Amino acid sequence: MATPLEEWVEEQARLTKPDEVYWCDGSEEEAQRLVEIGMTQERLGDHPVFYELSHKNFPNSYLHRSHPTDVARTEHLTFVCHPDEVTTGPNNNWMHPNEAVEMLTKLTDGCMRGRTMYVLPYMMGHPDNPFSKACVQLTDSVYVAVSMRIMTRMGEAALARIGSSDNFVKGLHSVGDLDPNRRFIMHFPLDNLVWSVGSGYGGNALLGKKCFSLRIASWLGLHEGWLAEHMLIIGVEDPEGEITYMAAALPSASGKTNLALLQSTLPGYRVWTVGDDIAWMYIGDDGRLWAVNPEVGFFGVLPGTSMKTNPNMIRCLASGEFFPTLFTNAALDVDTREPWWEGKDGPVPEHVEDWQGKPWTPGSEKTAAHPNSRFTVSIAQCPSTSPEFHNPKGVPISALLFGGRRTRLIPLVYEAFNWQHGVFAASAMGTETTSAAMHMVGMLRRDPMAMLPFCGYNMGDYFRHWLTMGQRIPHPPKLFFINWFRTDDSTGEFLWPGFGENIRVLKWIADRVRGRIGARETPIGLMPHQGDIELSGLNVSQEALERLFKVHREAWLAEAAEVGQFYEQFGDRLPPELWEEHHALVKRLEGSA
Repeated sequence: MATPLEEWVEEQARLTKPDEVYWCDGSEEEAQRLVEIGMTQERLGDHPVFYELSHKNFPNSYLHRSHPTDVARTEHLTFVCHPDEVTTGPNNNWMHPNEAVEMLTKLTDGCMRGRTMYVLPYMMGHPDNPFSKACVQLTDSVYVAVSMRIMTRMGEAALARIGSSDNFVKGLHSVGDLDPNRRFIMHFPLDNLVWSVGSGYGGNALLGKKCFSLRIASWLGLHEGWLAEHMLIIGVEDPEGEITYMAAALPSASGKTNLALLQSTLPGYRVWTVGDDIAWMYIGDDGRLWAVNPEVGFFGVLPGTSMKTNPNMIRCLASGEFFPTLFTNAALDVDTREPWWEGKDGPVPEHVEDWQGKPWTPGSEKTAAHPNSRFTVSIAQCPSTSPEFHNPKGVPISALLFGGRRTRLIPLVYEAFNWQHGVFAASAMGTETTSAAMHMVGMLRRDPMAMLPFCGYNMGDYFRHWLTMGQRIPHPPKLFFINWFRTDDSTGEFLWPGFGENIRVLKWIADRVRGRIGARETPIGLMPHQGDIELSGLNVSQEALERLFKVHREAWLAEAAEVGQFYEQFGDRLPPELWEEHHALVKRLEGSA
């Protein structure tokens, strides 16, 4: 007798009509076969799915070129399909589930003819953690099959967890005909289902990533009493060997991976990497907030990655210990057969093909690597991976950090007065957007908790869930706000050196968590006393330091007015506590004149 999983796979096969159905086991031998298929059999348009790169400096590495219209998340084509629009919220696109299913069924009917359907059973989270989820994705893309094998725990553990039950997260994906007008990424939270057609790009096609681990999982967390967050997880070890674990919310392409793999410039300090993108957090038996990274790989932005900005990632990409490493929409050094991207160490190669395979020179109008070009690589290759990464419980979080790209206004670092004030400040976050999302480069938009594109329900209810979690955690972490991107108004240059020097800010945060130092009160929060940020050996002027922590009263009042306008869209779903904090901020600012 067929299991619910087998019945579901058969049902989707009848709809999509693939030539073959292949169940993946997640082994390295299988990954090698799939990569070979992508180089010799399957094609994307008029070119192979994978190109083999030179193994001299990038062993076990392959290049993938996506369709020119398929290079980033398509937020305007991403929908969350609750039965009612209010639950979906103004932060999401909405379509009634019945309408969505009818439309997708037509788009998906026969979409896999001439192709193989890959069945990908995988775990999000450690199999021994009860919060982890068993999932199955169906796809007709060998690129997706290989990528999901890198990013998740694929294979027998997921099948064992599912067994004969129907308790698993479902994902149906097809590249379709890659027509942007026939491209939709649909989420059905009540059915634990993601249905994606028309795109092969990471965030639209690797359904375990943003689609499930945030949009669907955030809905599960609301009802099960935990948090699914767009956060990195790190451990900051001091010279005495004490490790302070932190989780940090930063929008895509805002230095999140650089911070997650930070190489300390302070003697005796070290940063351990637990995760660079997703944190699932729950209340432990000890009354603390614990976090796990449900993934086992990195899917990061290539441009700007170098030995200066992220030496641990460069070492990770060059390791080749685990098969394979993928470079998506990177440029190609034709002479060496190595990937190349803007910001990579060394001189510009003499002969370069751009991300579409066309000849490129430094005088070309566009960049060689796509601005949102990516790497997909196992976290096991990373030299800074925490020994606690495979701990089923995860790690205890003492500090939650929130940040983004703000060239003005936001100080280098400050601490919230308390949990409620911190939730307010995080709900008001704004950031200057990047190429990780289509049609939105260079804009300033509100991005609460870096979750605006990823929350699977009304953000007013999401804010309430955060406030409720704070009341339920006996020993909650402290909340902090960071900004590496403040610039000099006259020169436009960054006031803070960033990268490895950010350990100095993390040190202050760890010292605050452990009660080693005090802080001064300002209208927006608690800031370091002069001399409490370790600056030895750093060339930062006193004037620059003052600018990094300057609270411009009028600018903050203008910010508060914009936040009030942002809040209005949530109506009575916005918790009154946030309005209370908003009014309190305005009062403190007006009283600081």
